[in-house]
Amino acid sequence: MRRVVQFSTGNVGQHSLRAIIGRPDLELVGVHAASPTKVGRDAAELCGLDEPTGIVATDDIDALIALGPDCVVYTAQAETRPMEAIEQLVKFLSAGINVVASSMVWLVTPRLADDWLREPLGQACESGDASLYVNGIDPGYSGDTEVHSALSLVTRATSITVQEIFDYANYDDYEFTGKSMGFGLSPEDEDPIFYVPGVLTSMWGGPVRNLAVQLGVELDDVTQRIERWYTPTRIECKMATVEPGQMAAVRFAVEGVRDGVAVITMEHVTRLTAGAAPEWEYPPDGKTGVHRVVVEGEPRVELNTHVSHPALDVTEAGCVSTAARVVNVIDWVCRAPKGLIAVEDIPQAEVIRGLMW
Repeated sequence: MRRVVQFSTGNVGQHSLRAIIGRPDLELVGVHAASPTKVGRDAAELCGLDEPTGIVATDDIDALIALGPDCVVYTAQAETRPMEAIEQLVKFLSAGINVVASSMVWLVTPRLADDWLREPLGQACESGDASLYVNGIDPGYSGDTEVHSALSLVTRATSITVQEIFDYANYDDYEFTGKSMGFGLSPEDEDPIFYVPGVLTSMWGGPVRNLAVQLGVELDDVTQRIERWYTPTRIECKMATVEPGQMAAVRFAVEGVRDGVAVITMEHVTRLTAGAAPEWEYPPDGKTGVHRVVVEGEPRVELNTHVSHPALDVTEAGCVSTAARVVNVIDWVCRAPKGLIAVEDIPQAEVIRGLMW
């Protein structure tokens, strides 16, 4: 049984915490919470379970290290505070504690990550004899596992398009996702952080380049494109209230270009409510969200992944799946050689072990 610490209890963390508590092969030994309103509360309360665990949340990282866990599940929002997140991760890794994470999305393709990320974390893995693995749905599953499955069905591929097409109206994350994507901004407002030149390519360029390497394709360039949609009417939803003339949908992509043609594309089509950007693509069959891979080639292949839950909105169901992408590999990561781990390093049968009991 692996001894596990859950780090954060937000949109993804509450679901990974619940999963850890429920699995017979994992033992929850600690929980980190940054918010004073969560510190001191039982882990069960923080993830909607009724039976107390006896494990209470703390903001003391040293106390969590002293517990001697095998692994930390790190789901804290890190993209807005990368240097602080690196410091936290280095502490765990240097202490010999493995980490699986849905944060620091640049590390979904660790071999292509910039030096400022790869070097301190790689050195911490080396000194602590520990491993770090980062993945999720997008970046993550749709650009690796799903696209690998699609490519295995063709004899020749001419282009690959990876899409997240989602209605974010009920996604309760305006402070990061809403602001970063620019929902509610007017045309004359300053660009949000996602659309500053180079930011999109830093986040999704790694998966594009990684696929190119795996395919043996030499790209001429990796570029980004952005298209905004401004609502003519007021939109009220959980994500935000958007007034007429403000942005309520966005379509952006990072493209790997060869001979002037985009051959590998990672695209997001994100709207607030189904009425936004009606001329853009929608998920099939009336779904509110889908992760899609389209391979043009011999033959053409299209895979659509839709997650759902009887009690949760599709965006929250997606958070459950994001948690699954890291919780399910805890045992393998704990057995893995030290260092930064990529999804292609993990035998796929390992990510489904222990899921039925």
